[in-house]
Order: sequence, then C-alpha cells, then structure tokens
Amino acid sequence: MTTNRNSSTIYAVLLMFLAIASFTMMAIAGRYVSDELDTFEIMMYRSVIGMLIISTFAVFTNRVKSIKSEHFSLHISRNLFHFAGQNLWFYAITVIPLVQVFALEFTVPIWVLLLSPIFLSESFTKPRVIAAVLGFGGILIITRPAPDSLNFGLVAAALSAIGFAGSIMFTKTLTGRTNTLSILFFMTVIQLGFGILCAGYDGDIEMVSWSALPWVVAIGLAGLLAHLSLTTALTLAPATVVTPIDFLRLPVIAYVGFALFGETIDIYVALGVILIFVGNYTNILAQHRQTSAS
Repeated sequence: MTTNRNSSTIYAVLLMFLAIASFTMMAIAGRYVSDELDTFEIMMYRSVIGMLIISTFAVFTNRVKSIKSEHFSLHISRNLFHFAGQNLWFYAITVIPLVQVFALEFTVPIWVLLLSPIFLSESFTKPRVIAAVLGFGGILIITRPAPDSLNFGLVAAALSAIGFAGSIMFTKTLTGRTNTLSILFFMTVIQLGFGILCAGYDGDIEMVSWSALPWVVAIGLAGLLAHLSLTTALTLAPATVVTPIDFLRLPVIAYVGFALFGETIDIYVALGVILIFVGNYTNILAQHRQTSAS
C-alpha cells in the first residue's frame, strides 16, 4: 500500500513538471505569435487544434458515443468564462512581464473561494477568509493600483483569473453530471465558435503563416497537455503535494522572461507571490485536516 502511494506521488510530481513546462511553452508561444495574430485568432486556431486532437482520440479509442450533449447550457456558461479569461491572459502576456501574469493567475483559487458560496452553495470558513485576505493583499502588492504603476495589462491579468475561476465553478458542476471527454470536446467546439465570431466580426481573419504555425500548434498542444497533467496529478496526490510544485511555475517563468525577453522581477512581485502562496496553502492545509479528521 505504501509503495503504491509513493509511486503515485512520484508520478504526480513528474506530471506537475510536465504541466509547468507546458504552461511555460504556451506563454512563450503566445508571446511570439502575438505579432501576427490577435487573441481571438489565437483562441480560434487553438480550438481547431484541440478539437482535432480530442476527436481523433475519441475515434481511435471508440469513445465517440460517450460524448454527450446534455447540460449544454452549462457548457456554454463554462466556456464563456474560460474564453474571456484565456483571451485576457493571452493579451496580458504581450504587454506585461510574464511573471506578473503567472503570479496573478495564482489568485484563481482565491476567486474560487469567494465564488463557491454563490455557485456551489459552499459556506465561508475562517481559513477561507484568511486565504482571501492574504490573496488580495498579494494582488495589491503586485499591481500597486496607482496612476503611475497600474496599466491595462495588469488589469487584464487580474480579470483573467476571475474568468478562470468562473470556469472552474461550472466545471465542478459539470463533472458531477457528465464525463471529462464531453467537457473537453464541447470546450473546443464552443470556443471555436466564439473564436470565429470574435475574430471575424470585422470580416478579416488572419491566416497563419508557415513561420507562426509551429507556435500555434505548440499553444494548442501545450494547453491541453498542461491541464490534463495538472488534473491527473491532483487525482494521484494530495493538493498539499501538488500546489507547492505548481508554484515553481513562477521562478521558471521569471527565468524565461529574463533569458528570452530581458524582463526583470522586482521585490513587490516576490512579496505578493509569497502572500498568495501562503493564502492558498492555508486553505489547502485546513481542507486536508478536515478530510483527515472525517
């Protein structure tokens, strides 16, 4: 039993390293391709790639019939939040340092804590309140909302976290009613529709050049792989193990931003990240103790 548990933990750690690499690659690819495509076009082409991958998987594993269209309104709501959040994220990575985008993305669990009483009828607890206060303290330190330091890139990154949190709320509802393959399939189909409408509203959709194609493919592959790795890791190991590893994304992206784009990190971002991490981990430890006690 102990050996199996240790093996699962090791596998989860390896998957988290893969998730970190995938999230990092998606940011790099998004930064490089942004000179040619706008965020709506990036999302449209990403959805095309994702739909092809998932459809091929469903066909070759004889799981096409398992894709169910029930609860379509929930799929629409989930993907409205995710599409908005992902577009804001792709915009933010082009105008502010990558480490700031990733740091503000880690406020997603804080927004989940605040939204869950509304969407999931969950109650507030003392650890949740502490986590929310620390998380928002971190946001204020990172963004420093003053006329000379606040810009739309920071606002976009912060708003993207709210979009992702809303997506998580609807995902939690959907996972109790349908299977993962259906969620992923309709994510790509619905967001492809959103992408075509938003990218083509002016009648001008930019075609992908041969030089940009590898980056667009990387975005599609990395996006699916990142979330699949993270989700699988959480099924194999406790969040108390997975979350600290996930936060390694920040020093990794800080180095990437410095090495590839000449970005620097200041003390305010570091302090804000620490507060956000402490807030998130406080709530995770409280949930772990509650689960162990029951």
